[in-house]
Amino acid sequence: MSYQDTIDYLYSRLPMFSRIGAAAIKKDLDNTISICNFLGNPEKKFKTIHVAGTNGKGSTSHMLASIFQEAGYTTGLYTSPHLYDFRERIKVNGEMCSKDFVTAFTNKMKGLIDEIEPSFFELTVGMAFEYFAEKKCDIAIIETGLGGRLDSTNVISPELSIITNIGWDHMALLGNTLPAIALEKAGIIKKETPVVISEVIPETKQIFKEKATAMQAPIYFSEDFLQLQSFQNNWQTALFEFNQPIIHLLDAPLFTKNFTVECDLPGKYQYKNLKGVLVAIQLLSQMGWKLKAPKILSALKQVKKNTGLMGRWECIQENPRVILDVAHNEHGIKALLEQLETLHYQHLHIVTGMVKDKDIHSVLTLLPKNACYYFTQSHIPRALPANELAIIAKEIGIIGSIHENVNTALTEATKNANPNDLIIVIGSIFLVAEVDRK
Repeated sequence: MSYQDTIDYLYSRLPMFSRIGAAAIKKDLDNTISICNFLGNPEKKFKTIHVAGTNGKGSTSHMLASIFQEAGYTTGLYTSPHLYDFRERIKVNGEMCSKDFVTAFTNKMKGLIDEIEPSFFELTVGMAFEYFAEKKCDIAIIETGLGGRLDSTNVISPELSIITNIGWDHMALLGNTLPAIALEKAGIIKKETPVVISEVIPETKQIFKEKATAMQAPIYFSEDFLQLQSFQNNWQTALFEFNQPIIHLLDAPLFTKNFTVECDLPGKYQYKNLKGVLVAIQLLSQMGWKLKAPKILSALKQVKKNTGLMGRWECIQENPRVILDVAHNEHGIKALLEQLETLHYQHLHIVTGMVKDKDIHSVLTLLPKNACYYFTQSHIPRALPANELAIIAKEIGIIGSIHENVNTALTEATKNANPNDLIIVIGSIFLVAEVDRK
């Protein structure tokens, strides 16, 4: 098969969550274990860091990858979903895996695929492990897909785990209460393995404590170690000033009591992810990883350049400024609105489309009524039709125009906007993926 034939085969042959939703999810690790066994357990041939959470796990994973790359380690990065190219999911030192590898791996796996009928995600997890082993990675940052306990990535024995936060998303799969969702995410906590919690809320803190105690895992709540003192947004980068109130609890601090981080992921909400990353990095340095403060600060300045991250407060045009952000649930939208409060612009234009299995009403209720709206949809079966989204929005007092796709919506918004206006594209990872980047 050619590479394109291979991708077509994977998309058509295997159940894929982004396309069909919950029906693609396998509720156990059996297939992943079978795939790993068939491959000779490549996941045991390199060190890992495991990252879970409702929001922020992608940004956190890319920050960590950038830091390890700058430190000189051969660094794997597994994330999902992809925006433009399937191979974005599997990278080493910021470079996507090769087309030849994807084709050869898939050909090798066809017999097993016919036998066990894995999901798309289960197979790509195995593909990532095989690639990282082949490339002799020193370490790989592994982002969960959904949840944690039964996520296909949860067959690794990491150096350290990070749970970014807990919010309302994928309730049909993970539970209808925040403690229930937290318990699923806490499933990545391994025996005697440190876990960092980037952001904690009262409803979930005890869940994490109890799970960590049961697993004899040291647990670190980043809020105990770092506090944000100030934030300065420069659109393309931001300055985050932190204070370490109880610095003595970490034996070998990399930073002074007060220090500033410049990051090219400039959303104010990134300070929560940064806190988790910085606490994790201090712990990892104590474990013997050679991570020095100057390299860490350099890496955080160029996360996008080092890792190829897209879609997190990404500016693709000036005058009017156009921002792409994959915020798509209540927690993510709240963080995005907090970011907007720190910026100066004339009028706000919002291009949005969502998928059917989100809490659409809760998200729309958060959005400002005085913005100009352009409703559209991505072209996947899970997408909510733009006219249906517009009807739900109208019920809560948001009126806007309806567009066949995100690019016609964005063209209309750009035509209507003044040079000092701000246009944001939000609501779905798959919507952002369809934006034509000229």
